[in-house]
Parts: sequence; C-alpha cells; structure tokens
Amino acid sequence: MAEHERLRVAPSVLSADFSRLGEEIAAVERGGADLLHLDVMDGHYVPNLTFGPMIVKAVDRLTDLHLSTHLMITDPEKYLEEFVKAGSDAVIVHVEVLEDPAATLRRIRGLGARAGITLNPETPFEAVEPYLPGCDVFLVMSVHPGFGGQSFMPEVLPKAVRARELKRERGLGYAIHIDGGIDVETAPAAARAGCEVLVAGSAIFKASDPAGMVEAIRRAGTGALER
Repeated sequence: MAEHERLRVAPSVLSADFSRLGEEIAAVERGGADLLHLDVMDGHYVPNLTFGPMIVKAVDRLTDLHLSTHLMITDPEKYLEEFVKAGSDAVIVHVEVLEDPAATLRRIRGLGARAGITLNPETPFEAVEPYLPGCDVFLVMSVHPGFGGQSFMPEVLPKAVRARELKRERGLGYAIHIDGGIDVETAPAAARAGCEVLVAGSAIFKASDPAGMVEAIRRAGTGALER
C-alpha cells in the first residue's frame, strides 16, 4: 500500500441485526466505515442462503456508502444485471464457477460496476492471476465461504502478498480486499501482507460498540504498517 493510501474497513452486512438494519448501518458510518460488503449466498454453491437484489436495493436506500456485493452463487452471470441495478457499486464473483472469467469481468464493467474476482482458500492463486488485469477488486477469502464467525486462515496471506507484487510490477489498479475472521488481532497480518480493504462482520456488528470497532480494526492494521 502506498504511504498516502488509507487502510479501509468494510463492515459485512450479513452479520448485522436485520430487524434494525438502518441503525446498524448508521452506527458503522459514524465509526468511519469506508464501504459495505454484502454477501449473497444461494444455498447451492455454499450451504447457506442469504438474500438477493431486493436487500441490496434496501441497503442502497439506507446509505451513500459504496456497496461491494460478493456473489457466492453457482450462476452469477444470470444475476449480474439485477445486482448492479439494485445498487451494487462492485460485484465480486468466484473464479471456481466461471466458464470465461475475463468475459464475466468485462460484462460487470459494461453494466457500470467495478469488477471483482475471488477464490476459495484451497484454490491456488494461479487460478485468478491471468484475470487480475481486468479487475478492480481482488478478494482474498481467509475463511471458507458460506458461514460467518469462522477463524482466520493465515495460510492464505501469500495470495495477498503475490497480488501486491503483481500490482506493483505491472502497474495494475485493483484493490486487494480480505474477508474472513478479520478483527483487531488479525488485521495487522492482513495489512502487512498487502490487503488494503479489511472486511469484518461479526467482529464489528457483534461488538458492544460497532462504531468504535470499525476504527479499532483500522487502527490495528495501520499500526502494523507503521512499525
């Protein structure tokens, strides 16, 4: 990360209390959240079932924050337009389900959103490397997708390190996100590996002070970079 860039924090809405979603989003906005992360699961690609474009649209009405929508679904191509129309500023897709990743990324951009790609912890970095020049977001999964509250997997951090190296070597413009088990304890390692956006769900929304936790996670990561 360049010295002038600010480490960003993206609260993951899936961990919020949906009965008071407006209050929950307002709280993390007060804490300085930079964007919101929305996890979409179809009950097929991953076991859990979460929400669709209607919830994305509802969240978009509640905030002016950038919405980054992570599609953990078997057939993302079928729904790209719906999620962009609902208010997704970025759409992130899994390389494992794509027949032609480069074409999917081009289509997302063509719809007017930022294009992102991600991979499961067990998927090698080489699976996404050819497509990074066509990306705006590279998301490192530091847990297995589909469930909140999992423990951070430090063994995935070399993917972030390599993504940072490629970004510098080739002058690429994607942002490196990380999602899974991020809190004040794990944020430093993620930041040192080159992650620029820290996605955190349970750590923020289950905290007694979600607004304070947003800043605490950012401070933990930034502090590691300054040492």
